[in-house]
Amino acid sequence: MSGMASDHNSSSQEEYIPHYLQKEDPFASKLSREADIIAGFYLTIIGILSTLGNGYVIFMSSKRKKKLRPAEIMTVNLAVCDLGISVVGKPFSIISFFCHRWMFGWIGCRWYGWAGFFFGCGSLITMTAVSLDRYLKICHLSYGTWLKRHHAFICLAVIWAYATFWATVPFAGVGSYAPEPFGTSCTLDWWLAQASVAGQAFVLSILFFCLLFPTAVIVFSYVKIILKVKSSTKEVAHYDTRIQNSHILEMKLTKVAMLICAGFLIAWIPYAVVSVWSAFGRPDSVPIQFSVVPTLLAKSAAMYNPIIYQVIDCKLCCCRSGGLKAKSSLKKSRTYTISADRDPAAMNETQLE
Repeated sequence: MSGMASDHNSSSQEEYIPHYLQKEDPFASKLSREADIIAGFYLTIIGILSTLGNGYVIFMSSKRKKKLRPAEIMTVNLAVCDLGISVVGKPFSIISFFCHRWMFGWIGCRWYGWAGFFFGCGSLITMTAVSLDRYLKICHLSYGTWLKRHHAFICLAVIWAYATFWATVPFAGVGSYAPEPFGTSCTLDWWLAQASVAGQAFVLSILFFCLLFPTAVIVFSYVKIILKVKSSTKEVAHYDTRIQNSHILEMKLTKVAMLICAGFLIAWIPYAVVSVWSAFGRPDSVPIQFSVVPTLLAKSAAMYNPIIYQVIDCKLCCCRSGGLKAKSSLKKSRTYTISADRDPAAMNETQLE
């Protein structure tokens, strides 16, 4: 009986034909021309804002690159990933939406899919590193002060190697990149899970190592931080004003990191849910008009971070000028990082936290 069941499953998998092989032209848009134009304008606005915002973050950070602390270096890397998505990926989809079809063939599809996954994975792993930095800084101060600039650069090398490995794995024959069901964008071939056991193993590996595991680390880090803050509130109240102000600043910086991670996950989780359903649910059960919405939401993730930096930076300037008495904080260029640039006295106060 088990053998018959396995034969039935294998035969059903072999009979499944993904959407991009069911029709002669997999790159023709399945949406109305009006919907494609709206999506094109939406992505154009997102792309411009993301490029300007993240470009400005990188430019301002480059002016003080020798003074960047480890957490700041991680945030600059996040801006590089977001800028890469905007510059390398978005023009392909914008042109295709306005042309009412994917214009770049299979080679362009695979390149677009690789670039989107590469920079997206890099962003998530960078935020994972940022959350660990915040966790060590708040919950294990001795480790947090031990981290130096060269550790941050080692971490960057690991992040880029990790993203490169998983983005390139599909080219090794264990996966692929394919057009989305609506035709004008490309992504990982989630539909391989419907065709074979090897496809299921590929999709599950991607989900675990490039989504679930990093997300679990992020959630663990910030849950521990929240618990630590609650338990240490009374202790901090007994310290002098300077240490209290330093503690408040660290909490604000941690909130920035939390907002960044929350924005990224809110943007990408709906897309991940739809992708998993496409991979393991009933074949072609996700309506095409519905599948485009999470895709467009995910593409907006690169725009959020500069906005978060801008809003929080105004509060940090007030904190530095009032609580820490940083006389030149309002005159200096904004840092747009999750770790503020403080004078030596303020840094010594942080170490006393």
